[in-house]
This record gives sequence, structure tokens and C-alpha cells, in this order.
Amino acid sequence: MAVEQTDVLVIGGGMAGLMAAGTLRGRGLRITLVEKGVRVGGRLATRRIGPGRGDHGAQFFTARSAEFQTLVAGWLAEGIALPWANGFGDGSSDPIPANGHPRYIIQGGMNALAQHLARRLLPEVTIETSLHLAALTPAGDGWQARADDGRLYACRTVVLTAPVPRSLELLDLDIFTESDRAALQRIEYAPCLAGLFWVDGDVNLPEPGAVQRPNEWISWIADNRRKGISPEATVITVHTGPQSSRELWETTERDALATLQAALEPFLAPGAGVREAQLKAWRYALPTVLHPERYLRAAGLPPLVFAGDAFGGPRVEGAALSGLEAGRALAALLETI
Repeated sequence: MAVEQTDVLVIGGGMAGLMAAGTLRGRGLRITLVEKGVRVGGRLATRRIGPGRGDHGAQFFTARSAEFQTLVAGWLAEGIALPWANGFGDGSSDPIPANGHPRYIIQGGMNALAQHLARRLLPEVTIETSLHLAALTPAGDGWQARADDGRLYACRTVVLTAPVPRSLELLDLDIFTESDRAALQRIEYAPCLAGLFWVDGDVNLPEPGAVQRPNEWISWIADNRRKGISPEATVITVHTGPQSSRELWETTERDALATLQAALEPFLAPGAGVREAQLKAWRYALPTVLHPERYLRAAGLPPLVFAGDAFGGPRVEGAALSGLEAGRALAALLETI
């Protein structure tokens, strides 16, 4: 089988990978981005259910840094992003906390942002979806990646933006320095179970249509119709918190959905009922132990950079900033080799 040649292989098509590829685009480099899912986005994830849709990964994003604020301003001007709220209540009678950071959403759902970013990469960046990589090994001054279907990629540099445990599965850990290996293995994530519920009838969530309870058994309940991304139907997203996600991880899909639906039921209006339910399990949903820098370049190896929200902070913004910094670092490096 022929080996596909590329200068930069970006592994992972979430926010960090898309941003890294975008930073490297326009420099005369051959860039290939590979994503194991059927579409790019990672946790910028939106799914159809019944006649509606719901975000089942990241629910919104904030912009706290000047650099990300500039990006968001562009998306707002293009009509891609919309402001939603400045805070959410916990479902009690307590006032809604407002910390001054607008929460933004994406017209049509969060995955629409990933699709927008991916379209802007074309045709300079080759995007391969539904591609599962099996191994990544040093090869001379570069790297060789092998896919499950036998395809081979030879590249000068690699950007790994998948959750770190997934990225490490591709590599022989013995190739790393002791310091880098320890830094990467120190990173930890919490899982999350996400339920999508198509509801026939009204759902009485407080303004602006969401309840947020960080670190509680149920951490999030939101109405995607009131959010503005599901005009055709009422679709509710329910997330478990970190601890409950761990406790429920091995349970059956039926039991997990029953737990999530039980949290929704107090908000259902009389006569309302669930027409359909879907479950998505995110094993690496929230980084809980972070790397202190925006990226990690592996020492003593051909150019290999790790990036993602575990490096930039556990938010959409953090993933974006990590991808941007990783892309810049590789661009500078490639000018010298």
C-alpha cells in the first residue's frame, strides 16, 4: 500500500485540531487532519433527535482572553455565534449569578462551528474523517502513522489533540523522556453522561432555559428550543456531574437514561412526556488535572506536540488557545528544519 506523504499530521478534529491546522494553513505546507468520528468537532457535538436537535457535548462557550474575544467577534459578525446569557440558575429561587462573561452559542448547534472552521481549511488542508489510527512511530526525522484499514501516513511533524490517554494509546511510552511521560500521565479527565430527550409538551426551566449545578449529581439541564437551535421540537439536554458520571459509567444505557430522565421530570409541565431519548457517553469530557502550559512538545523526538483543553483550560476557549499556540510553535519550528 502506498504511503501518503504530508508535512503536518493533525490528529483529532475538535477545536484544538481545527485551530492548529488553521494556524499552519497558508504557509505552503502539506497538512492532513484526521478524525476518527464521522464528522469533525469532537465535543462541539450536535445530534438530531426526532424532528429537533440538541447539543450533547459543549453547551456554550465564553471568551475571556483578548485573542479569543477577537475570534468570537468575527463569528458574531458573521451571524454564526449568538449571545445566550450571562449566567444560569440552579433551579432554586436564588437569583441567577452573573459573572460578566457572556455565554455564546452557535446558530444551528455547536457542531456548526466546527463545520465552519473545517470549510475554511479547504482545499489546503486534507481532512480525513471516520479514520481510526492504530499506531504512531518515529521514522527517521519524522513520523509514520498507521490506520486500522492499513493506510500509512509519513509526516515531518505531528500535532496530537485527542484526549491525552487516547493519544498515548498510539505511541510506545518508552520513547518519551521520563519528565514528558510523567507530565502526560499526570493529566486526568472526568467522564460525562449526556442524555437528549425529545419532549412532547412544555418544559418549565427557568430563564434563559437552563439549570447549571457544577459538581452535583446532575450538573446541567437545558432546553435546546429556547436556546434557539431546535425550533422544530423541544429537545432537552441533561448532563451528569463528574462523580455521578464515574458511578454510572458501567451501568446500562437504559438505566443511565432513566437516571437522567428522572432529573428532567420535575421540570415537565402537566401532560408533557418524553417521546424519545438518546445517550452519549463522554469518557474524557472534562480535564481535571491540567498541564500548566498551552502545549507540550516532546523532547528528544522528531517534532511531536500535544495540545487540547487539558493544556489550555477545560473550556472551548482553552482548547482553541492551545491549538493556536501549538500551531504557531510548529510553524516556527518548521522554518528551521
